[in-house]
Amino acid sequence: MEIKSAKYEISNSDVRKCPDTDVPEYAFIGRSNVGKSSLINMLTRTRIAKTSQTPGKTLLINHFNINNGKWYLVDLPGYGYAARGKSQRDEIQRIIEDYILGRPQMVLLFVLIDIRHKPQKIDLEFLEWLGENQVPFAIIFTKADKLGPVAGQNMVKEYCKVLHEQWEELPPIFITSSEKSTGREDVLDYIEKVNRQIESDKAKESETEDSKTDKIDND
Repeated sequence: MEIKSAKYEISNSDVRKCPDTDVPEYAFIGRSNVGKSSLINMLTRTRIAKTSQTPGKTLLINHFNINNGKWYLVDLPGYGYAARGKSQRDEIQRIIEDYILGRPQMVLLFVLIDIRHKPQKIDLEFLEWLGENQVPFAIIFTKADKLGPVAGQNMVKEYCKVLHEQWEELPPIFITSSEKSTGREDVLDYIEKVNRQIESDKAKESETEDSKTDKIDND
């Protein structure tokens, strides 16, 4: 898949104010300073997401319209930024949970993890929460350019070992570098694959409904 256009559409803290469409949404989330904005800019080949040296800058649900309404890329607030006060942390948690659990248009959540770090409790707990709530997700390891290829692969293998302690089957996993555009095609091709499956399911559902209607008319 190629992204031909990417346009910022809206930011808000209320899931009820998200775009009123039936377009599939792919949301991106991770701990603060995981490189989410840089990854989004790499995928879209734009500077559509504002990057900052200060962690925790994303405080809202940000919708980006991709390829003239074919799908939305959604930038969610980062979790686990300890420097925030409790009230702000609680508010961000509410925003995240309301969107993930209450937005039917979200077909997949990409969870970003810094490849340089060993499994962190906060990430593992978040993944477990997704599993408990049956939220479809994939994992994107970021900043692969900060490690050599072998070291990066070894870190991912070690991470997967830890995940297998809780999960029988692992979600799709991608390794990326925003600096070198590593993994860009893999992530976008996977999104395209999911989009095609959604379209195929809709077509089958439509055929089934048409068949039922014809049967009723013939009866």
